[in-house]
Amino acid sequence: MLTTKIQQSIRTSYHNLQSQLDNFIPRRAQNYLVAEITKTLCGRYHPSTRMIVAEAGTGIGKSLSYLMATIPVAILNNRKVVISTATVALQEQLVQKDLPLYRRITDQNFSFLLAKGRQRYCCAEKLASASGVDGGQLAMFTSKPDAQDVQQLQELYQQLANGKWNGDRDAWPTPIRDAIWNTIVSDKHSCNGSFAAHRTCPFQKARAEIDKADVIIANHSLVMADADLGGGVILPEPENTLYVFDEAHHLPHVARDHASASATMKGAVTWLEKLNQSLTKFIALVDGKRVSRFHNEAQDALQLLIPSLNQLPNQFEASAFEEGIYRFEHGELPEWLANQAKELKKSSQKLNQAMSKIADLIAEAVKDGGIAARLGDPALSELGFYLQRLENLAQVWHLMAEPNREKGAPLARWLEVSTEREGDYLVNVSPLEIGWQLDQQIWSRCVGAVLVSATLRALNSFQFFCRQAGISEKSDDGVQFLALASPFDYQNQAELLIPKMEYEPQAPQYTEYLADKIIDYIQPNKANLVLFASYWQMKEVAEKIRTQCIKNDWSLQLQGEKSRKEILNQHKTLIQCGKTSILFGTGSFSEGLDLPGDLLENLIITKIPFAVPNSPVEQAHAEYIQQRGGNPFLQISVPEASKKLVQSVGRLLRKERDSGRVVMLDRRIVSKRYGKSLLDSLPPFKRSIE
Repeated sequence: MLTTKIQQSIRTSYHNLQSQLDNFIPRRAQNYLVAEITKTLCGRYHPSTRMIVAEAGTGIGKSLSYLMATIPVAILNNRKVVISTATVALQEQLVQKDLPLYRRITDQNFSFLLAKGRQRYCCAEKLASASGVDGGQLAMFTSKPDAQDVQQLQELYQQLANGKWNGDRDAWPTPIRDAIWNTIVSDKHSCNGSFAAHRTCPFQKARAEIDKADVIIANHSLVMADADLGGGVILPEPENTLYVFDEAHHLPHVARDHASASATMKGAVTWLEKLNQSLTKFIALVDGKRVSRFHNEAQDALQLLIPSLNQLPNQFEASAFEEGIYRFEHGELPEWLANQAKELKKSSQKLNQAMSKIADLIAEAVKDGGIAARLGDPALSELGFYLQRLENLAQVWHLMAEPNREKGAPLARWLEVSTEREGDYLVNVSPLEIGWQLDQQIWSRCVGAVLVSATLRALNSFQFFCRQAGISEKSDDGVQFLALASPFDYQNQAELLIPKMEYEPQAPQYTEYLADKIIDYIQPNKANLVLFASYWQMKEVAEKIRTQCIKNDWSLQLQGEKSRKEILNQHKTLIQCGKTSILFGTGSFSEGLDLPGDLLENLIITKIPFAVPNSPVEQAHAEYIQQRGGNPFLQISVPEASKKLVQSVGRLLRKERDSGRVVMLDRRIVSKRYGKSLLDSLPPFKRSIE
């Protein structure tokens, strides 16, 4: 219910905002966004569906809008707020800038913190074992660690023990190699909160802080991980939570990745054999009568799994793999493999359950004092290592054995040639459509949800996003939709130039021709950003124009040659000195790159950013649409390109006083039938078409 207390709190914060920000300009769109979010979350439009999908252009002030609307509704109704982002940059902005600012202007008393997944924290028990300080056998290592690794592990242990490090990987001053981190990372199997020693484990301490916070900043991946666990395990339970998904256009892809699974064949055999060797050691720790059944079940399963997985790679012909990949069309396995998958599913699940029971018995014995913690804890840590892999292995073969549904999309299933082990294959399974799962796990359970982004529509419609995210567009279902244009005066601030081109991107001469054209449209003594659709083409063009750049005293920097931070710092320095700076970038430079004012005045887009459907999931999705009589290019490629193009041109104008031009070197935007819809979805720049 929208109470006077909520309304007054929002008015107070907005009034105070004017005194906190220099050159504050009231924005009607921002006021409207705050009002619509508030009314939606208070049930003004629908008593149970309290969900708003809002596309808000650059310059509106999305972050402050949802903070001003959501936090008072949550605090005054004793609810939690989870703000989920897709990028670290936005998390940092929220934690370091937006939330401290909102705290100064609001009359609400609230706490906030940044939540991280378990995989960002070490397990104190594993670290003690891996560093060798408790006489551990370093069982988690697949190969013997070198002296430098052992030294780092011992240093990590000492700093954690002395309270000088909190166990957070990101808080360690130097990078920790994946191979080392994977041996000490916290996992749900070995980190048992019921043990006194584990209550002070880094993740358990961080988890306790999450419970106390009113506002939690997370990322889409962590939200999906919590949802997969049933919700309310890492983050607050959905039934008491208002969710804000910023950068919401990334959510369907993150959800799909979370529902996917992969495992090697022969690689799995290596650790299964080690488990087989260690089984007797684990069994010896607990009462023989209680454990014998699970011991027998584990041995039976191992005797089936190890030879089956060892022999399976021999059943495939190397010639059947195209560029290292063999995809099963329509997700259908040959009968012999479908039968094998059922057996592997049964054996892997049986082994996973048996080992889980053995771990439970050891944990129970430690808790009751039947086993000394110095013996039980290292065993549980080692078991956690195996249980994690067993759970994944069981999931892979469960999905491989899953029959295709009569309704809905099939699973994408494929094999990849292993780059780490000769003669081995990686088994992959991924869903094609994930919307139903998002609805089941989050939308139908949460108190309310706000989904915002600068690019939620494709071709001026929310339909594509709603289909991906499992959101109903029917007016009776109560979801609110809002598209707010940026406050910029596009006609006077920027120009979209589409020059004449002799070739279109499909032409073999295009890359060479592109190099000449880019030189023609670089603006001297200004900031230039050139966006490419592929990394190889960016490098090719860079090689062709380097000499010309040196001759003209232009500075050329390529994405990937240095860190993003270094590139941008050098770019800023060059512009401050009145020099010509040219940045070359691909996909990640077309989103999230903030270059206001004179830091970007000339944006060149070399191609419409069509994704090449070369991943097995994309190929399977296209195949599924085609099978149903649809057109994958018009139904997937064009809408996706529309969103990416809007993101790309969004790099140019970041603030009200910015100006510049966009040069589009792909004539297909005016020569092809689909081009008109792409052009119409762009901001209303002044257009010059040669």
